[in-house]
Amino acid sequence: MYLKTLTLKGFKSFASSTTLRLEPGITCIVGPNGSGKSNVVDALAWVMGEQGAKSLRGGKMEDVIFGGTPGRAPLGRAEVSLTIDNTDGALPIDYTEVTITRTMFRGGTSEYALNGTTCRLLDIQELLSDSGIGREMHVIVGQGQLDAVLRATPEERRGFIEEAAGVLKHRKRKERALRKLEAMEANLTRVQDLTGEIRRQLGPLGRQAEAARRAAGVQAEARDARLRLLADELAQLTAVVEQEVADEVALIARRTEVEEAVATARARLGEVETALSAAAPLISAANDRWVRLQSLHDRLESTGSVAAERMRLLSADEVEEETTGRDPEELRAQAAAAREQEQALNNEVSAATAELQQAVAARQEAESAFAAEQSRLAQLARAAADRREGLATLAGQVAARRSRIEAGEAEVGRLRALVAAALERAAEAQREFSALEGSIAVDEEGEVGLDAAFEAAAERLAEAESQIGALREEERRAEGEQTGAAARLDALRLSIRRRDGAAALLAAAEEGRGGDVLGAVAALVQVDHGHEGALAAALGWAAEAVAVPSAHAAAAALAELRSRDAGQVALLVGSTARPSSSTSWPSLPSSARWARDVVQAPDALRPALHQLLDLVAIVPTTAHAVALVDQHPEITAVTADGDVFGPGFARGGGAAGQSLLEIQSAIDETESVLRAATARAEQARFGLATHEEQADAARSEVEAALEALHDSDARLAAVAERLGHLGSIVRTAGAEAERTERAIADAEGTLARDRVELDTLSTRLEAASAQPEHAEEPSTDLRDELELAASRARTAETDQRLTLRTKEERARALAGRADSLEGAARNELAARERLRERRERRAREAAVAAAVRTAAGYAVERVRGALTVASEAKDDLERSRAERDGNATALRAELMSAQDELRDLTDTAHRDEVTRARQLARIEQLQAKAVEELGIDPEVLVAEFGPHQPIPPIPGPDDDPDEVAAREPTAYVREDQERRLRKAERALSALGRVNPLALEEFAALEERHTFLTTQLEDLKRSKRDLLDIVREVDERIEVVFAEAFADTAAQFGRVFDRLFPGGEGRLTLTDPDSMLTTGIEVEARPPGKRIKRLSLLSGGERSLVAVALLVAIFKARPSPFYIMDEVEAALDDTNLGRLITLFEELRDSSQLIVITHQKRTMEVADALYGVSMRGDGVTTVVSQRMRDVADTA
Repeated sequence: MYLKTLTLKGFKSFASSTTLRLEPGITCIVGPNGSGKSNVVDALAWVMGEQGAKSLRGGKMEDVIFGGTPGRAPLGRAEVSLTIDNTDGALPIDYTEVTITRTMFRGGTSEYALNGTTCRLLDIQELLSDSGIGREMHVIVGQGQLDAVLRATPEERRGFIEEAAGVLKHRKRKERALRKLEAMEANLTRVQDLTGEIRRQLGPLGRQAEAARRAAGVQAEARDARLRLLADELAQLTAVVEQEVADEVALIARRTEVEEAVATARARLGEVETALSAAAPLISAANDRWVRLQSLHDRLESTGSVAAERMRLLSADEVEEETTGRDPEELRAQAAAAREQEQALNNEVSAATAELQQAVAARQEAESAFAAEQSRLAQLARAAADRREGLATLAGQVAARRSRIEAGEAEVGRLRALVAAALERAAEAQREFSALEGSIAVDEEGEVGLDAAFEAAAERLAEAESQIGALREEERRAEGEQTGAAARLDALRLSIRRRDGAAALLAAAEEGRGGDVLGAVAALVQVDHGHEGALAAALGWAAEAVAVPSAHAAAAALAELRSRDAGQVALLVGSTARPSSSTSWPSLPSSARWARDVVQAPDALRPALHQLLDLVAIVPTTAHAVALVDQHPEITAVTADGDVFGPGFARGGGAAGQSLLEIQSAIDETESVLRAATARAEQARFGLATHEEQADAARSEVEAALEALHDSDARLAAVAERLGHLGSIVRTAGAEAERTERAIADAEGTLARDRVELDTLSTRLEAASAQPEHAEEPSTDLRDELELAASRARTAETDQRLTLRTKEERARALAGRADSLEGAARNELAARERLRERRERRAREAAVAAAVRTAAGYAVERVRGALTVASEAKDDLERSRAERDGNATALRAELMSAQDELRDLTDTAHRDEVTRARQLARIEQLQAKAVEELGIDPEVLVAEFGPHQPIPPIPGPDDDPDEVAAREPTAYVREDQERRLRKAERALSALGRVNPLALEEFAALEERHTFLTTQLEDLKRSKRDLLDIVREVDERIEVVFAEAFADTAAQFGRVFDRLFPGGEGRLTLTDPDSMLTTGIEVEARPPGKRIKRLSLLSGGERSLVAVALLVAIFKARPSPFYIMDEVEAALDDTNLGRLITLFEELRDSSQLIVITHQKRTMEVADALYGVSMRGDGVTTVVSQRMRDVADTA
């Protein structure tokens, strides 16, 4: 047996699915610190059932789920699967490969699976413990665990050996037995207390039972007296009602005669009123016809007048209209002439524009010549002045200007250097700005993805929460329906509860004492929906009966009721019925159905039910029932309202209470509603749990996406802040460069002016130096001539401008005149077209008016004749209606007289009915009292306990039965029965309060006492068996532990000698006399030292001693595999070599998985796994088989 594969998904830093394929022998897992090597050890411990979060280096168990990194979202669950090769059958399971899977969800729930089948943690622990792998995980030696082994108490060290030896399962068995003993002890004490208490209750309850037996006899006598008194009163009231019914017959006969007279008068009046009603539409139609003809006559006359007036107006306006406008063709010719003149003027404007350009050029040339001559004369004048001022002054000014020019050139150079520096700063900032803009573009693209992820997660969360809200509302509605249906079901079941003899029979049947009772008929039959009331009316008494299969069963049931005095019952006997065949029955109309077809019943009940429903049909209404019975007298028709019409009888009337069939149907329907509501509530709860898990996952995704967005926003904010700073630098440098450029421009302007002045001063100086001391004044004649020429040129330019503007204005005026003439021509044409159309329209209107006037005259003559005929017909109909109104008045008087007499007869009958209703109500009260209080049917009450029945002798509590049987029955006397009832009531009062349930309670309590006595003996026997199990387990633990300790102690000595040559080490028991509780002490003396206390050893020595203890356990009781996490970290090279030798020895019998940083340990490995962590915080694994490397080499 060895570990074959380990698959991690979402466990700690293993975000992606990672599979390690392990090899027999030594497998080393290497990698830098923090890369996730120890997570592999944690995964192995976790999948094998580790329950301590601290043992897995976490605060809570949910910490094993991948928590997310800045580059990867957190996961919702962690899953680890471990596959074990079980070819050798070390695990007690019928599989050559065993895969253990553990899954942890973010909500804290955990699941276990064995070969894909869900199981319990206990199943996995028991499976592994049988192969030497216990819950304490001694086969996994994690970081820092070596020192913990040495710091352990002697009892904890004992636990290491017990786990390796498989003792823990025996201790677990003992603990279970002790827990059972503890629970059994409490149960034993309770049963003993209950038995004693019941024993004390049996005496008083026996006395109460005897009193109840005596009271039952007295109550039977009082019941018999009450029944006979009630039957006497009911018989007397029934006789009075029957006499009143006979008196009512004569009254009904007279009322029938009067009703016939009223019907005759009403029929005659109806005929007259019908004739009046039939004539009313004719009269109304005649009036309407007359009114319509009169209105038509008036409208036609008015139309003729209007047409004549229209013809007159059109004739008066019929004159020839002359046009007052000008000829359109003439206007178009004038417009064309104006266009030609406009074109000629435009040509003249072009010529004038060219002449103006020539005048402008001549003026500019004359002004330039005049300015040059004037400048020359001014220069000569300044030269003369300068000569007068002196050459020395000019020379000084020239030198000063040269100095200023040099200083200006130096300043311009300095300013240009400043501009270059500012531009360099701006360019550097711009380059960094551009680089950051590129990076922020990338971040913004990532931001878009994060926004999309957040919105998607938010949408999923909103959808899940919406589904949760809808499911909670559905659950609330379903629970409301469930509660309402349950309440309605309870009410219906209470209403169907029987109070007559049927209740006793049905209760006995439920308790198994009912013999052959099938059940209530209402509960056994199934009726089509909507026909319950009709079928209950058809069945009558049988609808509330109890069904039995045979006459013998019926006789037994009646005898049982009589013996218990439990009241009357109606029985429906299945086997004695002989229903007729429906093949010989007549056919029914489409609106009717045979009652047999709407009911289903068990085979034992069907014959009796079909016999009751022989020739019984169900119809919709009373009219259908009457028609069906008239057509087929042998058929009994039942309406949906419960009215029954049959051969020679009918029954029904006002709405009665619900029948048992209707109540049973309502119960079945309510049960269906309750089941449906319960199913909906369960479905809503299941869906709610599912969507809450989805909402939790979506909420985690939202939080992760929001956190990523916040991180992205922080990065974008930092970049934006830097961009703002760089933009400020660019703007500041640019502004500085602009200011410096302006300063350069100002300096260069000043420098240019200085250079101009220098040139002027130099020229003056040269001129002054070259000019004679006494020069003549220059001549101004040429300047005057040039000034006159310039003035003439300006005048010529002005004249040309005036000429051009005049011609342009004339051209625009001609263009406007041409446009006006063309528009006038178009308007004149449109006006002439409108005049022509108006003349044509007037001619058409005149023709129409003439035709209308002619037609109106003809129609007026025709309508006048029809109006005369309609007026005569209207008058005839009015006379006929007046005659019929007189006849109707006389008939109404006759009908009113007959109705008054009928009303008097009806009032008399009503008073009689009220009196009889009171008597019937009293009868119903007495009948209800018989059923509800005494549990007997009223008909049975009068038949068996009426005043005509003799009274049989009733035995007293102390009477001899033979003597009572010899007595003769006595006749009924009301006073005797009243005295008998008072005597029985006094006897009951003398007995005082009696517990009516004492007899049953005494029997039940006695039965319970016997049962508890038996149970007490069983508990004592079970306690002895458990104590035997504990004793056997203790003996087994002593033997197994003693053997394991002896083997471990021997191996410890040998391993210690290997690790500490020349040293001394041994294991001792703290209490050798108590092998069940003794601890284990470790004594270690390295070579060359005299100390034996472990706390005084060095760190490396302590590690070696701990390794020696563990290896001794491993050798004494080998396990299929061991996992060691950096156990050699504190060892030097020599001790490391010794430890590696032990590893190689263990490799022969077990699989070793070693987490290490030591190269020498790696060299002895059969396989290497390299673990590293990328920048996104996720662990990755690479593997290498060492034998493959050797084969390649």
